[in-house]
Amino acid sequence: MFTKLGQNFLTDDSVAKQIVDSANLSPRDNVLEIGPGKGILTKYLARHAGRVLAVEVDRDLAESLQPVIARSAATKQSRTETGNTGLLRPPAMLRKAMRAGFARNDKLTVVKGDILKINLPKLVERENFKNYKVVANLPYYITSKIIRLLLETKYPPAEMILTVQKEVGERICAKNGQESILSISVKFYAEPKILFYVPKENFEPVPEVDSVVIKIKRKKSIPNVDVKKFFSLVRSGFSSKRKMLANNLSSSFRIPKAELWEWMKKARLGRGVRAEKLGVEDWVRLYRFIL
Repeated sequence: MFTKLGQNFLTDDSVAKQIVDSANLSPRDNVLEIGPGKGILTKYLARHAGRVLAVEVDRDLAESLQPVIARSAATKQSRTETGNTGLLRPPAMLRKAMRAGFARNDKLTVVKGDILKINLPKLVERENFKNYKVVANLPYYITSKIIRLLLETKYPPAEMILTVQKEVGERICAKNGQESILSISVKFYAEPKILFYVPKENFEPVPEVDSVVIKIKRKKSIPNVDVKKFFSLVRSGFSSKRKMLANNLSSSFRIPKAELWEWMKKARLGRGVRAEKLGVEDWVRLYRFIL
């Protein structure tokens, strides 16, 4: 039942605690968790954050989530399942609420839905969640889409602590000279950093690759450019990895190479440079001349 959507669930409590500790949460913090699964992260998030908004696409997992958190809260705070405070909710009431796609209590709100399909700004407004962090173990196959959504949404998180596939995390946090469309897309909005690695044996079912926990912190200011045009330039620059930047841009924008080389010179870029050597600042300077 729990693997029908291809999830790999974290099983090591000590790793879960380390992930949550990395978020430096306080009772003033709101947290959005994407894909809480069986709740191994959620129970720690609920202990340290002010409120937790958990979005889970799988109805069975969503229904099983809150009783798991309730037992954790009851152990920590000596509450009983019949109490009217804390993270406790009768399972029958929870199932009824989850059929409607939504259930809540004083600390935890569970939303049954696909993070890529729900109206995230509307959800954030409804929950008064505009200042928040994201902590999540992201499904490998939609990692890039989710990160892009969170970076470009109307109310972006101040910070993200994400468990992702090792290769993807390393690409996002690539140092100058090893950039990609993905890394530039993230660094345009935020500052990514690798925190620690998680061996594949800490997940069930065991995936084929290891994972890495990364931190993506929102920049206080982003470049003042037309975002669509800017990333059109970036995509054009990376259109053929084996070609030099000038060749790719000349083909994409039909600019004579002599003219393009002059603009690149003004942007402090050499004729033979390749796209992976450019950082966000380089792309912004080039944008000013070409677009």
